[in-house]
Amino acid sequence: MSDLLSHNLASPEPLRHRFERLTGQQRALMAEQHRKEAQLEEVKRFLNIAPAVESALEILGQEMFGKLSAILERNLTLALQEVLGQAIKLKVSPDFKRGAAILDMHIERDGQPEDIMKGTGGSVANILSVGLRLFALSRLDEKQHRRFLVLDEQDCWLSPDLVPKLVKIIRDAGSALGFQVVMISHHSPALFRQFADRIYEFTPTADGLKVEQVDLRPDVADR
Repeated sequence: MSDLLSHNLASPEPLRHRFERLTGQQRALMAEQHRKEAQLEEVKRFLNIAPAVESALEILGQEMFGKLSAILERNLTLALQEVLGQAIKLKVSPDFKRGAAILDMHIERDGQPEDIMKGTGGSVANILSVGLRLFALSRLDEKQHRRFLVLDEQDCWLSPDLVPKLVKIIRDAGSALGFQVVMISHHSPALFRQFADRIYEFTPTADGLKVEQVDLRPDVADR
C-alpha cells in the first residue's frame, strides 16, 4: 500500500516553486502599486499648488517685463533726444493679452501723445527700429546667436545732418554690447566717416556693380 501511495503522489516541489514565484510577483506588483500611489499623491500636491504657482509666476513675469519696459523707455528716450535734439519722450505701456507680452508705444511732445510712425517725418521710427533691434539681440543667448546685426536703410527718413548722430549711437552700442554692425544706406559716405570702421560705396555700372572702399581720412574731399 505504501508503495502504491509513493508511486501515485507527485512531488510538491513544482508547486512550491510556483508558489514562491507567484509570491515574488505579488510583492513586485505591490511595490509598483505603492510607487504609483506615491507618484499620484505627488501629482495631486502639485495640482493643488499649481494655481498659486501660476499666479506667482505671472506676477513675477509682469514685474520683470515692467522693469525691462522701463529700461527700454529710458534708453530709447535718450537716443531720440540725442539724435533729434528735441525734448520728446518715449512712453512704453507693457501689457499681457492671451498669454503674450505686448508693448504699446508712443512719443510725448510737450505732454501730448504723438504717433511714432508720424513723429518728425518718420525719423522717430528709424531711431526706435534700430534701438529695438539692438535691445532684442542683447537679450539672446550668446552661445546660440552670433552678435551680428544688419541695418538696411534704417536711416532712410533721417535728414543728412542727423545721420552721424545715429551712427555714433550705433557704434557706441555695438561696441558696448560686442556687436558687429553693418549699415546699408543711401546717404553720402562722408556722413559715416567719423564713426565707421570701414565704408564701401556701391555704384551701378553698365557692367554690373562697382565696389570701392572709401577713404576714412577727414582730409579727403567729400563726394
